[in-house]
Amino acid sequence: MTDETPDRRSINDAPVTPPPGLVPARSVLTGTTVRLEPIDPARHTAALYRAGHTTEEARRSWAFLPWGPFPSEAAMDAQLRGFAAALDRVFYAICDLVTGEAVGKAAYLDIQPASGVIEIGGIWFAPGFARSRGATEALFLMLSYAMDDLGYRRMQWRCNALNEKSRAAARRLGYRFEGIWFNHMIVKGRNRDTAWYSILDTEWPAVRIAITTWLDAENFDATGLQRRSLSAMTAAAKTMEIDDVR
Repeated sequence: MTDETPDRRSINDAPVTPPPGLVPARSVLTGTTVRLEPIDPARHTAALYRAGHTTEEARRSWAFLPWGPFPSEAAMDAQLRGFAAALDRVFYAICDLVTGEAVGKAAYLDIQPASGVIEIGGIWFAPGFARSRGATEALFLMLSYAMDDLGYRRMQWRCNALNEKSRAAARRLGYRFEGIWFNHMIVKGRNRDTAWYSILDTEWPAVRIAITTWLDAENFDATGLQRRSLSAMTAAAKTMEIDDVR
């Protein structure tokens, strides 16, 4: 079990300038290695089904999600149709820029434009794509679109408290741990305690610099291995004063 204590923040009731109140558009987000496309079952189901079901490792990768693995491609197609039709969430297929194939998915959840609160969740990566440069870039594209382009004040990350990989991913991306909600959900017939993380607008500029620096081509050697750790870079960003990075 991860041994974490909530990060210290100042509790306040300071006056707030209202956020723009914008809702994420169902538009393509393009990076240098990946492209995020709004979920389209006709285009994405076959690739996602292959990536998530051809090996036992792939089937196990759905363990902490409320859906999957799927008994058939048709069953997955039906689920993706529900995602595509959702009015309160925006689901993306994460596509490799070289092959064009979908290798993962993620969504904006709990969208509260008036309060400037939004969440990245519903994340699934094909085993060969997880923890890659492209996987990090995909989540960065979503972070940047919400925080920079749409002006959100709070980016959330929630996961099963037993999902060590998801919790490590949150810390690696610069999210701060807030605590555990016990007996929060029942998922696939089992109790789920939920770990909460967030990035606030005052923290985002330092986190943005850390991730963009990590993603830079100069941070990778000829074999594609990182020269500097993103975890170390975002951990250092948490100690920076906001005025140092604006």
